[in-house]
Amino acid sequence: MAHKKIRGTGVAIVTPFNEDKTIDFPALRNLVEYLIKGGIDFLVVLGTTGESATLTSDERNQVLDFVIEVNNGRLPIVAGFGGNNTQAVINSIKARGDFSRIDAILSVAPYYNKPNQRGLYEHFIAIAEVSPVPVILYNVPGRTRSNISAETTLRLAEHANIMAIKEASGDFGQIMEIVRNKPGDFTVLSGDDAITLPLISIGVEGVISVVVMVYPEEMSQMVRLALEGKYAQARQLHYKILPMTNAIFEDGNPAGVKAALSIKGMIKNELRLPLVPVNERTYQKIKDLLS
Repeated sequence: MAHKKIRGTGVAIVTPFNEDKTIDFPALRNLVEYLIKGGIDFLVVLGTTGESATLTSDERNQVLDFVIEVNNGRLPIVAGFGGNNTQAVINSIKARGDFSRIDAILSVAPYYNKPNQRGLYEHFIAIAEVSPVPVILYNVPGRTRSNISAETTLRLAEHANIMAIKEASGDFGQIMEIVRNKPGDFTVLSGDDAITLPLISIGVEGVISVVVMVYPEEMSQMVRLALEGKYAQARQLHYKILPMTNAIFEDGNPAGVKAALSIKGMIKNELRLPLVPVNERTYQKIKDLLS
């Protein structure tokens, strides 16, 4: 199956909230416009950073539809559809119905259940079989406590409707094995802002980024330069961005990036429980870096 290539800099976009925890749609509109103007390559909606776990089914559809409307076909859109109940994920895909303006789904490895590799394989195959758009696997053992092994990823990569993986294991050996042995049309994306530059040097083709919301032009340009093999120039931008990258993850994601965006006057510093704003020390560090 021919896929639209998802490559370069994607943004794991936050869901802005008002003080009463309702969705702040005007802020979301401004954020999408700001990111597109900043030169990103694709939008990722309803991921971990978007606090999808605390959005209702109706809210998830509202956020996705709103971003699709604001984007108006300018960039590819990836939508989060994942969970630890395979049938529930399948049901949510079927309930969505209209995927005409969605280019791919991002599906996280099941959490809490701790499936073995056979269970992970069967979970993603079941999703790929029903998804009307290509699937991007999301491996993030630090959150899920279940690692999709290189062997399992490579088996899944053979499926016609599985196009890529967002690799956030931080395991260079595992990622290199995937890059070395993957089919030509399968894409490996970084899920770690801080190590995106070295990962591109070993064959990764982009990133789904959080810090890009703070520095859209710089992060997008860093990735672009690295993909062109201009590592000396990319390295300068990497080290410019790195202190902020470390700061926004210091007290949890998306709390850190929401603090940064609130300091920039783009959104309110509001999260839904069980997430809370960053502590005062981290907030001040982010503020100092922005100043």
